Amino acid sequence: MKILTVALTAAALSLTAGLAQARDLSPDETLKLRDADTIQAVEKLDAAALALHPGGKTEDTELEEEYGRYIYQVEVRDAQGVQWDVELDATNAQVLKNQRDD
Repeated sequence: MKILTVALTAAALSLTAGLAQARDLSPDETLKLRDADTIQAVEKLDAAALALHPGGKTEDTELEEEYGRYIYQVEVRDAQGVQWDVELDATNAQVLKNQRDD
């Protein structure tokens, strides 16, 4: 019984720790990171996402710090009206995810 309790507690703690690893950054934090040349300008990140879907438009954006890495998340609606979830490394605009949103 003690082993089961310990195992369940460890599993719960590891799940909680994983959830706390990502946090949304405020617009002020984003500007400070851009001004310090830590991340790319939002315009450049948007352009990189839109290059994947020519004729598309950005609908929602968010910058997160995730496991010490800055991730720019953007929703793009392409010219055919399909919505895409795109994630970029905010430091260099490298595409990390380009997935159709269901």
